Amino acid sequence: MSSRIRARGAKTAAGVHTVRIPRQRGRRGADPFVVVVPERPSLTREALGFLGGLLWRSRHALAPTGLAVLALVVAALLHVMAWWSGLILAPAAAGPLAWLLVMQRRRPAAGAVLAWRIGLAALLASALAWLAVAAGCGPLAGALELWWLLTLIAAQSAWLVVRRTH
Repeated sequence: MSSRIRARGAKTAAGVHTVRIPRQRGRRGADPFVVVVPERPSLTREALGFLGGLLWRSRHALAPTGLAVLALVVAALLHVMAWWSGLILAPAAAGPLAWLLVMQRRRPAAGAVLAWRIGLAALLASALAWLAVAAGCGPLAGALELWWLLTLIAAQSAWLVVRRTH
């Protein structure tokens, strides 16, 4: 390697070093060569990249978990900004039960279909009731975090069963 080649300590972007090679003899009008050498990623960045890729590949299977975390954040924001929003959300908890009655009246079902309808209506009613109470009292007040966790486990389990059968 020539003694004229040297690295300069200037960084151009985060984690990228630029090495400038001066003009060669006999090439007066030419621009100098620029070699960009990327910095090796840290072990933390590699682990986070692996974890992010794993979550991205299984994003369809983890949809209820994402919705539950979103509901937790929304409930916390509603509690902080407008605690009275829980009073407005409370009647929405009866919506899934009304849906169950309307569906049974229009298209009567029995057996497994009726069981899935009842389970879905109960799960949605529980989730909406949790959202209303969490918006009013705070998502981590009392036993609300346990209620949230049990609803999440039930929704995720049902989601995985439905995805496997279809």
